[in-house]
Amino acid sequence: MTGALRAAAFVARWTRRLLLGLLCLVLVYHSWLFGWVVWWGRVDPDMTRFMEIRLAELQAGDPGARLEKQWIDYDGISTHLKRALIAAEDSLFTRHRGFDWNGIQNALEKNWQQGRTVSGGSTISQQLAKNLFLSPQKTPRRKAEEAVITLMIESVWSKRRIFEVYLNVIEWGNGVFGAEAAARHYFGIGAAQLTPEQAARLAAMAPRPRFFDDNRDAPELAAKAAIILSRMPSARIP
Repeated sequence: MTGALRAAAFVARWTRRLLLGLLCLVLVYHSWLFGWVVWWGRVDPDMTRFMEIRLAELQAGDPGARLEKQWIDYDGISTHLKRALIAAEDSLFTRHRGFDWNGIQNALEKNWQQGRTVSGGSTISQQLAKNLFLSPQKTPRRKAEEAVITLMIESVWSKRRIFEVYLNVIEWGNGVFGAEAAARHYFGIGAAQLTPEQAARLAAMAPRPRFFDDNRDAPELAAKAAIILSRMPSARIP
């Protein structure tokens, strides 16, 4: 065997070993993720990746900053809020298996027409996957990770559990997370006491919670809340 052939064989051998090592790392990482998915299927999450990121941002300006959050069981949250979020974020939530393909296609078409990202087409399950484990960055790699985690969640959790966790970890303002904290932050009441109008307003805030926390009188917020309110009666909740 010539020197060139030996060098090529050496490179091929170490390339295979490197690829095998990377594959093992990916499998270990996703096994770790799946372990957390199984655990949180039974145990309520205390902190999510999104919460950690937002807390670090707040504490950069105020070391004593804390998040507003309080876990509350599914039955302790207003049905109005559940219907409002389904109507606003994922009307097919109870019928799909994690992905709304028509919604994704419509979002891609809308983004193409606008020349920028104006719609994500993410389901509640996808949003939960992102909030639990990932960052707000919109990259192909993050979207791929989001898809894998969404499949894990949908395979292990019931729709009711997915929605319960979502309701408790969704970002709703500057350092505000979950339905109970949001209801108290904006209306001074518990999540169980929310009226249809209040619920629609919270659902309208969900895509841009920190912006609307600082701009509560924005005309677009009231307009969107009115649309959501009209759709709530037909929303199917788990």
